[in-house]
Amino acid sequence: MPKAALIFKFVTQIVNYKAMNISDNIKRVREAKNLTQKEVIMAIDMGAAMYSRIESGKIEPSLTTLEKIAKALGVSLVELIQSDESLSDVNSVDKSLMEKVWLMEALNDEERKIIYTMLDAFIGKKN
Repeated sequence: MPKAALIFKFVTQIVNYKAMNISDNIKRVREAKNLTQKEVIMAIDMGAAMYSRIESGKIEPSLTTLEKIAKALGVSLVELIQSDESLSDVNSVDKSLMEKVWLMEALNDEERKIIYTMLDAFIGKKN
């Protein structure tokens, strides 16, 4: 697959990325630590309805909120948003968004500029 097509595919996946993976991770970590939603809500000082919408994937939490949730769960922000999948094939559709962003660091300046330009175009189109 040509490099431009790979970059396009990558950008499309970033733009279409849903908070569902994060919400699933939040719930998975919370349950693994035997915490109730109420305990997390009290620790982060958030309304129950708002937290429930975050954990169910109905809304995307802000970075600040994710940091608070990670702290309440006793994990790092990276651990909270990172997929359990291992990094194996750069073209895999199953890679998490963060893994792809980390892979982007290996690109040269021109390739990263192309990705940023495409992201700006896609995001502008969505808004």
